[in-house]
Amino acid sequence: MSNGTKFVYLCNITKVMDIEADIKWISQELKSVKDPTLIKALKNMLKYRRNVIQPNRISIEQYNEEVNKAIARVENGEFYTQEEAEKIMDKW
Repeated sequence: MSNGTKFVYLCNITKVMDIEADIKWISQELKSVKDPTLIKALKNMLKYRRNVIQPNRISIEQYNEEVNKAIARVENGEFYTQEEAEKIMDKW
């Protein structure tokens, strides 16, 4: 092994060790978290990560069903106008 190869190998080991240390630290910190908003945010980040790596694809049938349900809701007046949506957002 050349010196360059040894350096790359050591860097890779260090990265793995740093990640493992970070995971251990995060796990310990999570045990003391009592804030439901923070827990929800972390959960959403992890779900997003999972979906980016392995998107949960739906079938064309499921897609069409969801579109048809949405159209039915609109036809039944179950929607917000732009103004109503903005008022709701202002409360966030």
